[in-house]
Amino acid sequence: MSAPSYFPLPVTVEGVTAEWLTQALRQRSPGVTINALEVVDTIFTTCSKIRLRLDRDAAAVAAGIPELVIVKGGFEEHARNLDHMHLREVRGYRDVYPEVPLPHPATFFADFDPEARQGIIIMEDLVAKGVEWCHATRPQSHEQVARRLGDLATFHARTWDSPAIKPGGKWADLVDFFEVMQGFFDDKASEKNWARFLGLPRGVAVSKRFQDRQWMHDAWAKVIAYGQTLPYCVLHGDIHLGNLYIDTDGTPGFLDTLASRGPAMLEVSYHISAAVDVAERPRWEGSLVQHYLDCLAANGTTPPSFDEAMHQYGVFLVYAHFIWMTTESKYQPETVNTANAARVSQAMLDHDTVGLVAAL
Repeated sequence: MSAPSYFPLPVTVEGVTAEWLTQALRQRSPGVTINALEVVDTIFTTCSKIRLRLDRDAAAVAAGIPELVIVKGGFEEHARNLDHMHLREVRGYRDVYPEVPLPHPATFFADFDPEARQGIIIMEDLVAKGVEWCHATRPQSHEQVARRLGDLATFHARTWDSPAIKPGGKWADLVDFFEVMQGFFDDKASEKNWARFLGLPRGVAVSKRFQDRQWMHDAWAKVIAYGQTLPYCVLHGDIHLGNLYIDTDGTPGFLDTLASRGPAMLEVSYHISAAVDVAERPRWEGSLVQHYLDCLAANGTTPPSFDEAMHQYGVFLVYAHFIWMTTESKYQPETVNTANAARVSQAMLDHDTVGLVAAL
């Protein structure tokens, strides 16, 4: 079987030409042509984003391809070592969302090139659309989080303990969330790295109970063993406020998926604990979790009981704590890491996460 016409995928900004873009966009919109393009700006982070202004032919306009698009992929040297992340994101946009919708930007191309170790997604420019961006420095209201959890429950319910994610199923090859995280954990929770993170503002913002590296290692192993006994579904994979937006009609939007298989409460816990202000979370989180469970049931799923869900919630805070303790400041500003680490730390104290994990 011959490679698609748009292979190899470009790994530099200069490689994104009008000719390549034409072939890529024809993946979903046959017959379109891009006559020329202009690089408006670029943002280089874990996954880089190139904003392009397109000179489109009539077929491209009719196909709904906008003048401004974002080309997202690995366009820096470090990206070749992050190809597993690019693949997971491509899988979400290319394979999962067309069949199991979650509100996300309009997407015009998504594919992964294993030889180039590159994944590229072409999507609408949300800045041009005028969406409201979420941010860790602006905690969300009860209504905002509840509405997002409703959409998330609808998404989770479609693959809840489904044959599609089990051996032989269409998404059985989506990575196990815990397994794909293990290498990252081993690196970031190394003795050298853990000491480095403890010396940053986030390290002093968390309770001393959660600064111990050996506890983190032991707790992580128990969380994995526990989590892998629970029903799985397809996960978005990284629902923190920096990956979320509110569309112009008020619909919650989801960016930067890292599609995987895992227990649903993992990302419910991860989202609520860092998205809600520390003063409000103890009053709101019970009703938010119950709302999520009700939405699961409304979508034909038999959810866990409220008490069981809250138990899972408290245990999975360990994952949220690890992420905000170890995310590099070049990927998320230290203000974000510190704010989120402090919120999760307080949630762990409130839920006696140490006790919950010890009892596993």
